[in-house]
Amino acid sequence: MVISTKPVLILLLLLTITHIFLSTPYSSFVAAATTNIVSDLHSLQSQFPSGIIHLNETILYRIFNSGARSFYLIIFFDAIQLHDKLEPNLKTIKSEYAIIAKSFSINNQNSSNLSKIFFCDIEFSESEKDFLRFSIHTLPNIRIVPPDVDDLKSDSIPLDISESSNLVESMAGFIESKTGLSIGRIHRPPILSKSQFGFLIGGLLISLPFMTKKILAGETPFHQKRIWMFGIMFVYFFSVSGSMFILIRKVPLFVMDRKDPNKLIFFYKGVGMQFGVEGLYVGFLFMTVGLLLPFITRFIVRIKDSMIQRATMVSAMIVSFWAVREVVGLNHWKTGYYAHAYLPSNWYN
Repeated sequence: MVISTKPVLILLLLLTITHIFLSTPYSSFVAAATTNIVSDLHSLQSQFPSGIIHLNETILYRIFNSGARSFYLIIFFDAIQLHDKLEPNLKTIKSEYAIIAKSFSINNQNSSNLSKIFFCDIEFSESEKDFLRFSIHTLPNIRIVPPDVDDLKSDSIPLDISESSNLVESMAGFIESKTGLSIGRIHRPPILSKSQFGFLIGGLLISLPFMTKKILAGETPFHQKRIWMFGIMFVYFFSVSGSMFILIRKVPLFVMDRKDPNKLIFFYKGVGMQFGVEGLYVGFLFMTVGLLLPFITRFIVRIKDSMIQRATMVSAMIVSFWAVREVVGLNHWKTGYYAHAYLPSNWYN
């Protein structure tokens, strides 16, 4: 009996295509059309260490065309090319989002809630059509997709990303209020790993005898007057420049002008926003006046030539007047309120 080679070749071709298709990371997720979508998502979630499922068009089609859904999707819309360009805080918000996803996974390991929320992200360069599908035009943007929604534009809930020092807690609270499910305790990564902490403790123990000898001999940097003077100046500048506010609120030093990407904006008119350069500039002016005061009281008085002493004094007064005038002018420009010098009422008459 002669076997036709054409069906055999077709069968081999189909087997080859099936093998290649099943070897892709998301193939098992798409191939099993009749399997449980929740178990498929758990299987896909295990492939990502952060617990955040990386979506693409194929996975989204599988999710929204698999029938009824009983879970929420929390989708972070990402754009890697913007991390270090137009949106410097996008990378920070993504890391905070990953903390929430990891905390939810740890706190609900043995709970049915683990199958009711899935944290995902989607990249603009890979799924530009899906950004338009959700009507995403600005970043950062996080959407909560409730179960069985029809219109992704109107039914998905934009997550409130408020500028807060407790960004993780505020985002977690918003998710809990919209889903009715508890995220649980926030598990932040430690500052130092166990190995780094061990090396640090070992280094301190080894250097402890040498440090004790230096302290008893008075040869440490803390025994030098210049170090203390520099520390005082640093604390003063750190206080008057608002550097603590800049660090806690993660205020950018400057931003790019959206109308002209070649221009930078250092000062913002209005009390609702302040860039880091504004605080540093005011801190520099305050530092100038603060250093001129000890310069006048400690050094100018020692000058023996009276003409040089007077000229130096007048120069210091002019510089101080200019610095104060700059601070008052910047405050007027930002707030619109004038600062007038006090004069007795009878002087106006």
